[in-house]
Amino acid sequence: MTQSSTGAALRALARTHLPADVAEQWIGLLRPGIRLVAAGEGEPVVGQLGGRPALPEGVEWPVWEGNGPLSFIASVDCAALPVRELDVALPVDGTLAFFYFDGQLGEHGEGFLSTDDPDGAAGARVLHIPAGAVTTERHTPDELDAYPAVPLTARLTTTAPDHCHHAAEELLKDIDVPAELDDAINDVTDDVGHRIGGYAVPVQGPVEDEVAHGVLGPGTSWNDPRVVEEARRWTLLAQFDTDDDADMMWGDCGALYWLIRPEDLSARRFDRVRITMQCC
Repeated sequence: MTQSSTGAALRALARTHLPADVAEQWIGLLRPGIRLVAAGEGEPVVGQLGGRPALPEGVEWPVWEGNGPLSFIASVDCAALPVRELDVALPVDGTLAFFYFDGQLGEHGEGFLSTDDPDGAAGARVLHIPAGAVTTERHTPDELDAYPAVPLTARLTTTAPDHCHHAAEELLKDIDVPAELDDAINDVTDDVGHRIGGYAVPVQGPVEDEVAHGVLGPGTSWNDPRVVEEARRWTLLAQFDTDDDADMMWGDCGALYWLIRPEDLSARRFDRVRITMQCC
């Protein structure tokens, strides 16, 4: 679906299933996002899954010290994306490259980084490569198998908060929400997929809560009100789903989620990004 058709469908669903005043408030929560899908013949390419990253001279391949090199997951050309249509301050040019310690070098190969691991943040990296930088395509380190390259194209879309997301949960807490509303929203917004900006499509509960819990520390109770308070400070930067074409499998058909605080995004502090993975 296009952004306009997705937005229209979501607004119609809210007005059909929710009280009028609540429906309009819920509609106010909708956010623009960018859906990334495999590029068909003739479609503009805005990035890729897998393959080899192009990095500037002097930029080393990301490594998690004591564990090994990270795998290259994806890159997007910000200038080719409709970033000005988003409600977060993504760079308008340059390239974002995403790396992740996917477990190829681990004892069991789970490819799972716990948000409660204080060292786990080093197992994921986002690099912003400035526009005009002279880059060369890098070979994947010998210890790793590269993922097959899949060119991506972009589609502007409208995203809705999951019913457990803190914004929607607060709004709907006193409403008997029909189960068919969630099912219909899922049908409109498609599967998890690959996305830049907007709301995450969680596999198992709010990803913001998982990141917030990790930031607050492993001794924090999940019922601690600070978890929700901290979760409100984070927004989705990107999510990358399990993808057969790219030979990517995150846990049991799960997805990777990169989150960032809006002020860090505005300041281009991509070193402060946090990641979580969810699967079935």
